[in-house]
Amino acid sequence: MEEDILICRCKEVTKAEIIEAIKDGATTIDGVKRRTKAGMGLCQGKTCERLVAKIISEQTGIIMEELIPATKRIPVRPIKIGIIGGSDDE
Repeated sequence: MEEDILICRCKEVTKAEIIEAIKDGATTIDGVKRRTKAGMGLCQGKTCERLVAKIISEQTGIIMEELIPATKRIPVRPIKIGIIGGSDDE
């Protein structure tokens, strides 16, 4: 079935899940991201963002160029405060 196609490989989000999010009111890439986590994986949407935008466009009639780009954030991990403060004893 076409809806079983994996769109976001990092978070294993299917086309059906994205369509359901759109039916639930998501009309932006960020809206779909919040509901499904598509684009929040290791690649940060580099492989799936255009696919998500295409599905939104097909389902809503919004032209892809008119869709608001997704918010990009740098992946974060904890670091020792000494690294930021310049302390030699980490």
